[in-house]
Amino acid sequence: MNEPVSSETYAAQVRRLAELSDRLRTQRAEARTWYDQQCAAAQRAVAEAGEQLRDAEREADAAREMVERVDAEAGHLWQQLRSRLGAGARRLGDPPGPARDASGDPLLLLHGVRGLLDRTRQPGELPSSANPLLALCGVLGAALMFALGTGVRALGARHGGDLAVGLPVLALVVTLLGPLVGLALAKRMADRRHAVLSPRPITVVVVAGLATTALLLLTR
Repeated sequence: MNEPVSSETYAAQVRRLAELSDRLRTQRAEARTWYDQQCAAAQRAVAEAGEQLRDAEREADAAREMVERVDAEAGHLWQQLRSRLGAGARRLGDPPGPARDASGDPLLLLHGVRGLLDRTRQPGELPSSANPLLALCGVLGAALMFALGTGVRALGARHGGDLAVGLPVLALVVTLLGPLVGLALAKRMADRRHAVLSPRPITVVVVAGLATTALLLLTR
């Protein structure tokens, strides 16, 4: 049979049990506090991560819109450049892609390109150094139309009758159109140089064409 326990031993065991119970409650409280702190920290981390994710999504959307805007503007400017170059634009191909080492605001760069195209949009005047070519246009136009007029006169002389009367008049009209043909040639040259025919180039062409026409008529 079990031996009886003294009151002192029993009281000591009760105190020991009370101490263990207090320690257990303290540890449980500490564990609960730590758990709550960890949960709160995890919730804050999740909230911060969610906010960072939303910020990243907004930045990605803004960057995507910027890329689309820059691509559209670059394509538009590239098309304007092709229209400036005319036939020579075939060598350009498609718009170039983004450079890896590019820096700076792309909108500012595009603004600079747009300003450059705007400054080159207005055609200038042909320089004085182009006067010999302009005179040559007048001479070629007059010679071409004089040759055509000579053919018309020969055709009238060959058939006789009313044609022999009417075609020489038509031949004279055709011959007098030589300066206008010279202006057409000069206009083509000016377009290739992105220039306009101002009064000076027009005068050079017309004078050269009229002089050539008159000389050809006198030496006919």
